[in-house]
Amino acid sequence: MQDSEELRQEILKLVKKFSIEHHKVKPFEPGKTYIPSSGKVYGYEEIQSLVSTSLDFWLTAGPEAEKFERTFSKFLGVRGATLCNSGSSANLLSVSALTSEQLGERRLKPGDEVITTATAFPTTLNPIIQNGLIPVFVDVDLGTYDANSEALKNALGPKTRAIFMAHTLGNPFDLDTVMSLKNENDLWLIEDSCDALGATYREQKVGTFGDLATFSFYPAHQMTMGEGGMVVGKSPKIKKIVESFRDWGRDCWCLPGCDNTCLKRFEHSLGDLPPGYDHKYIYSHIGYNLKATDMQAAIGNEQIKRLENFVQSRRNNWQRLRDGLKDVEGLILPEITANSNPSWFGFAITLEKGMPKRSEFTQALEKAGIGTRLLFGGNALRQPAYRGINHRVVGSLTNSNIVTESTFWIGVFPGITNEMTEYMIKTITELAKKS
Repeated sequence: MQDSEELRQEILKLVKKFSIEHHKVKPFEPGKTYIPSSGKVYGYEEIQSLVSTSLDFWLTAGPEAEKFERTFSKFLGVRGATLCNSGSSANLLSVSALTSEQLGERRLKPGDEVITTATAFPTTLNPIIQNGLIPVFVDVDLGTYDANSEALKNALGPKTRAIFMAHTLGNPFDLDTVMSLKNENDLWLIEDSCDALGATYREQKVGTFGDLATFSFYPAHQMTMGEGGMVVGKSPKIKKIVESFRDWGRDCWCLPGCDNTCLKRFEHSLGDLPPGYDHKYIYSHIGYNLKATDMQAAIGNEQIKRLENFVQSRRNNWQRLRDGLKDVEGLILPEITANSNPSWFGFAITLEKGMPKRSEFTQALEKAGIGTRLLFGGNALRQPAYRGINHRVVGSLTNSNIVTESTFWIGVFPGITNEMTEYMIKTITELAKKS
């Protein structure tokens, strides 16, 4: 009889054979093969890892999750990372963590202000509102689509306590200005790096500047676990708070399957609970259950091996599009933020006055087999969900409104080939010339 390990290896050999055959990429046919704006790139290794972990039937976070947290921390050059089930959850955990009473007078309280951009992705904005904080909206610059630096400086008020913004489409925001504001005014900084994994500013990886940073592993991003997110924090104290909010709000920090890590499981006296109350059932925060699974992490442990190549491929695709469209009239093309090396999520285009309506332009691209996406929700204050929210606006939101009306983006993900980018350039150029 075969032992279980021999059977596992036999299964994995078949998985490899199936994966190579079933998931092979079909040849590109211009105008027939759809070019998505984003997508996952993977090999048989990811599928083998997923199947191998599923054979162990470890359904919650376990050894693969712990390994992925360590590997991700090493990639960023930080001490600790906390895995969760999505980048949106990572955003919620980060903002919520800063409201913890364990932070004393520095904690964020209802009514405190948080500076962000008007074109923020909804789940960057939502945790601010959900925690009773007041978003302060600033405009963005066309081209970089990051916060305008002067608007950031003007956004400071007596109630300003934090900055929470995204590196838009993988393009780092002005960290010189942001870090000066943070340090001079004792502000918290959360970097939403969900679209920017691998980007650098002054040769330092984004996600390592702020008190907290978030990442997403949704299929559209630089690497994927299907669903998944990560919170990175500089402070061990904040990391523990993030883990508490992720794990139902409990005070205990034992990993799944572990008991009495602190060796004082029945010696705590917290709140109004009787002395000796089981620490595994003491709750220090009003938390959630936002954990990821080992099966997701198993995919992540293979994907991260490809990450640097993925990032470089995105940069190459972005540059080919930029070079190919630079002389086309009527288009505002994306610009790299000063001092940065982006990890591109997409290639943004804004249609100038005199061009067709964006809906007409993007529908023509879709008809030609080129996938398009809008720059998220545009000006959030024009979205139905945010009517009537308590907020403050700094200056005009002129560019945010232009984004709402005229900006879209196309893909640069590693599954896009040189042949595809040439077809995209040709199609966009012809559409623009017809205008």
